[in-house]
Amino acid sequence: MDTLAPEKVRLPEKPLFVCVLGNTETAYIEGLSAAGKTAKLTDYTPAGDAEVLETGTIVDIPILPMTPPYDTPTPALITRAALSITGIPHIFVNAGLKVLPAKQVPLIDIGGLPGDDIRKSTAVHNIGDAFKNAFKLGEKLAKDHDLIVIGESIPAGTTTANAVLQSLGYDGTVSSSSSSNPLSLKKQVVDDALKSSSINFGSLSGDPLKAVASVGDPMMVAVAGIAAGLGDTPVILAGGTQMASIFAVIKHLGYSTDNIKIVTTTYVVQDESANFTELASEIGATFEGVDPEFGKSSFKGLQQYEAGFVKEGVGAGGAIYLAGMFGYSLEDLRSKIEELCDELCKFGDLNRVANENI
Repeated sequence: MDTLAPEKVRLPEKPLFVCVLGNTETAYIEGLSAAGKTAKLTDYTPAGDAEVLETGTIVDIPILPMTPPYDTPTPALITRAALSITGIPHIFVNAGLKVLPAKQVPLIDIGGLPGDDIRKSTAVHNIGDAFKNAFKLGEKLAKDHDLIVIGESIPAGTTTANAVLQSLGYDGTVSSSSSSNPLSLKKQVVDDALKSSSINFGSLSGDPLKAVASVGDPMMVAVAGIAAGLGDTPVILAGGTQMASIFAVIKHLGYSTDNIKIVTTTYVVQDESANFTELASEIGATFEGVDPEFGKSSFKGLQQYEAGFVKEGVGAGGAIYLAGMFGYSLEDLRSKIEELCDELCKFGDLNRVANENI
């Protein structure tokens, strides 16, 4: 990624990064999400991501948000590095968490609830109030900021995204945080979810909020509401196929998407097990893929991104894009990321030693 020279680009004067956090019990299905060492431990992942993004390490969360088998660091570190060097502020939105992060992490609560397994008749409860509150938050943010970048953390979010896309009439083969995309398992889960809610392909194209309520997750409600409430304020949906599904929801709700761009990593764009590029074209979304070039890193954990682990999350692609927009090179950013990785790994080593001595 080449930097965007400030003299050639009108830089936003008051940008803001928004990180939306949520949980869905869909993540309890073994083998579906790699965003946690076990399915049950995915409850801690969003809160852990928030603590890392806010402080550089975990505080109350008992496990580091790392992806096995190589302890690949959470993309929250990438986002923290980018926001740190650019000085861009951030906020956290609780869309429906099972586990809250430490008190050092300030949360804006929109009244959302954690999501149920999408194979149940209803996956997202209180969706009407949550969407209205998120919309009001978007309206408020639009008064104080001229660019909003929205990232997310919710394990199993690519599966819920697939189900919602199917409901709206899009054949979205979504990416995965694992190097081996469990496509057959995702397909079975999505098929079961659609059947449990009596949804056929495209049958909810005229009722996207019902699609999210039936087979989506609480993060989708929050991001869609915030983005819609922002009006014509420029928005970057920082993520891959999950943000593509949210773009589709916003479009089917009848809100303008002219101000919205999806920015993700090349790891998602080039994922051969998914069809992100085709999906973006089908829904009419403008997108950009940024290459972090982690293959040049000396950290094995970061190198695993090149091997297909993690790929994206916590708005990492959009954060990298922001760093380039404000004139920072990939080398600048990678150096900061490696510094943070080193600190987090040392903390993890100390934590493991302490646990072994208990």
